[in-house]
Parts: sequence; structure tokens; C-alpha cells
Amino acid sequence: MHNDTIILDGSSLTFEDVIAVAYGRPGRPRVALAEGARAAVARAAAAVARLLERGEVAYGITTGFGAFKDKLIPPEQVEPLQRNILLSHAVGAGQPYDAPHTRAIMLIRANTLARGHSGIRPETLELLLAMLNAGVHPLIPEKGSLGASGDLAPLAHMALPLIGEGEAEYAGARLPGATALEYAGLTPTRPAAKEGLALTNGTAVMCALGVLATARAETLSHSADIAGCLSLEALHGTAMAFDARIHALRPFPRQQECAAYLRRLLEGSSFTRDHDPANVQDAYTLRCIPQVHGAVRDAIAYARWAFAIELNAVTDNPLIFVGDTDEQIDVISGGNFHGEPLAIALDYLGLAIAELGNIAERRVMRLVDATSNGGVLPAFLTRQGGLNSGFMITQYTAAALATENKILAHPASVDTIPTSANVEDHVSMGVTAGLKARQIIDNVAHILAVELMAAAQGVDFRREALGAEARHGRGTAAAYALLRQNLPFIE
Repeated sequence: MHNDTIILDGSSLTFEDVIAVAYGRPGRPRVALAEGARAAVARAAAAVARLLERGEVAYGITTGFGAFKDKLIPPEQVEPLQRNILLSHAVGAGQPYDAPHTRAIMLIRANTLARGHSGIRPETLELLLAMLNAGVHPLIPEKGSLGASGDLAPLAHMALPLIGEGEAEYAGARLPGATALEYAGLTPTRPAAKEGLALTNGTAVMCALGVLATARAETLSHSADIAGCLSLEALHGTAMAFDARIHALRPFPRQQECAAYLRRLLEGSSFTRDHDPANVQDAYTLRCIPQVHGAVRDAIAYARWAFAIELNAVTDNPLIFVGDTDEQIDVISGGNFHGEPLAIALDYLGLAIAELGNIAERRVMRLVDATSNGGVLPAFLTRQGGLNSGFMITQYTAAALATENKILAHPASVDTIPTSANVEDHVSMGVTAGLKARQIIDNVAHILAVELMAAAQGVDFRREALGAEARHGRGTAAAYALLRQNLPFIE
């Protein structure tokens, strides 16, 4: 980012850029095309024009798409061909993506096109960026992508307003695409050769889902560490299991990082217990936090690695390579649109975050069950059990969400279904994996909210028993204070 402007060159887009644009206001930060990228895009577009002049056969430029790859298209029908791909492919289903996901999709697709291997004209790409800056958000249904050949259906919906078709949201109103552009002071374009295919054939939707899900998962991971430490304090647990010497003997890096973070959170706490010969270790949900949460951190780190690469990848087909002279043009068909690397990363992420919810729900159970916690806390965290149910049903909710996550954690990437007359005979289901991961993250956010509420309630009961000696850890003190700023003790 430079002076509140993100410059797209196809090679340097970051997670932080995507988050800033996705959750920012239209035009803040502004997005612009780098001069070098504009020249590369123009060169590839000129190469496409020369191919047409020569009458060469090139997939998606002078041929049909998918199973129609052998159908030659005469020059006078090249523009209708590109318009038709947008109209015919825009058949998605389900609710539209919210504004953050839509903005992320537009940004990621624009960055891919900025590399200059797709054949789109600079003015068409800059119109997409102008829509993003103005807050013209195409209505993109969530479902309909197989994750190869890219995210065809949703990206067609994204592209329709560029040609004055489809629907878009602008200034809070749902409008026809042409009307939204008009209100924003923009003019639709007519798609030139290769442009319809360049706009629709790629992984921007699953990549956007992955980036936003990974960022949320990182927040949830730290929140889970904090919730676990508050639960440990409420349950009079011991931090001895987080001793660095233990984790040095099983040196998974993120297990060690997690244990170190837990030690910092609990530093100075009087709620935890020291060595007690009558109670030498805690239940797994407390004792094994570094091992479980650390493994989740591994999955999140893998997702960040995969999506950081994809943000600056070229994922459409065919790709255009212009040689040392502008007359040297290669149009090469490949499979960069296949979402398998992203689908697997999203399935891994969803599975890991589901485990974060599983262990948190079990800590909630221990907080509300007086038998499980040895009577350290009153049953269901209420003073007058019977008259009051206390936190009884909050654990039911956490259990219901954890159970739903077990179903959602079934991987989408192991499924495939042939399409396009069996030409596209293996697909990734990457968007399905992304939508499932997003739902799992939503559910775990609720589970962790329940744990934080229950742990704070339990800590308050413990405080009564400890009296003046009650003292949180360095990190749990800040977390508890923030909770109590927003949520009172539940009488």
C-alpha cells in the first residue's frame, strides 16, 4: 500500500491488502493499476488482436468453450462469443456474497489479470477497478462453482455489470448493472476477444473465501488460547503442562509457540495451582491445549502459505506469452484454473477450526458440570440451581454447533463430478470447501463466545473464594477486563 492506495502489479498483493479493501469503504484504500502492469496488459491484448488478424486457431478466442473447443468461431462473431460466455455462465444459485467477500473477489481477479497473460484490455481491467473504488458491487450468488475451470458461474455474475448486464449493489440499493454503473458515473464496455473468458476462468472466489477465512481463523486461534487460559483459571487448573521443557521434547514449532503464549497469558496468576500431590494433572482439554491448539495453528499457517501464493498467481486459460518481439506469440492451454491446492487448504482449515470448537465445547462442559470440575464451581455456574438453569443451555448450544461442524468438516475436495461432456472430468469443489470452512468458523466463534462467558462467570465465583489474593495472569487480566466491560456477571 502506498499513500492509502494499493497498486496492483499482479505480483505483490498481500493478505493485508485484501483485508483492507474487503472491509474498507469504497475508495479507501483506493486501488490502481501499476504503470508496468498496464503496459504488460496492453501488450497481451495487442497479441490477441494480432492472432485474430492472422486467423489463427486459439482456444476461447476463435473457438468455443469446454466441450465446444473444436467449434471454430468466425471473426465477426468473436465479440458476441465473449458476451455470450458471460450471459450463459451467470447461472449461480443461493444468496449473494456480502460486500467484503465481493470486494475481495473483484480485487483478486483484477490482480490476476494485471500480470498481463490473460489478453484483457487495460480499459476493461480499469473499469473493474473503477467499480471497486466506487463501491459498485456485483451481486454474486454463493453457489454454482465446481472449482475448475475456475469459478465460472460466480465470476460471470461478477463480470456482467461491466457490460451493463446483471445486478449490482450501489449506495445500499440493489440495481440493474447498467443503472448501478450510471449512478456511479461509469460507462459499460463491450467485451473484446478473450475478455469474457479472462474474467470468468480463474480461482478468485475460492481464493477470496480462503483469505478472509484464514484471517478470521487466526483471530479465533488466539481467542481460543485466551478462552482456554480463562477456563484454566476458573477451574483451578495448573499451568505446569505448558512448561517449555515438555514442548522442547516434541518440537512442533507452533505447539511450542502456543505453550509460550499460554505461559505469558497466565504469568502471575493466583487462580492456577502449583504442584499438588493430590492433583498432579488436569483433564486433556486443559493439559493438552498446546498440542491441540498448536496443531490448529499449523493448519492456519498452511492456509496462509497457500493463499499468499494464489493471490499473485495467474489462473485463467489459455495463457498468452509474448516473446522478445511482438510477433512471437504463444497461446498455451493448461490447468491453472484448477482449485485443488485451495480446496485442500480450505478443507484442512475447516477441519482444524472444527477441532478448536470441539475442545472448547468440552471445556464449557467442565465449567458447568460440578462433578467434572470437582465442585470448584457451582453446578451450571448459578447460585440458585433449580430455580435458575444458569449456563446449562449455553453448553447445549455449543454442543449443537460442535456437532454441526463434524458434519461440515467432511472434505469437499475428495469429491468430483464430471462436467462439459466429460471434458472437464475432475473438479476441486474449492468454493464448497470455502463455504463450509466459513460456516465452521462462524460456529466456532459462537462456541468460543460461550466459553469466554462461562469462564468469566466461573472466575467470579473463584474470586469470592480467593478474596484479596485473587489475581489474574498478565494476559488473562486484560481479557477478563474487556469481557466485563461488555458483559456483566449473570445472576
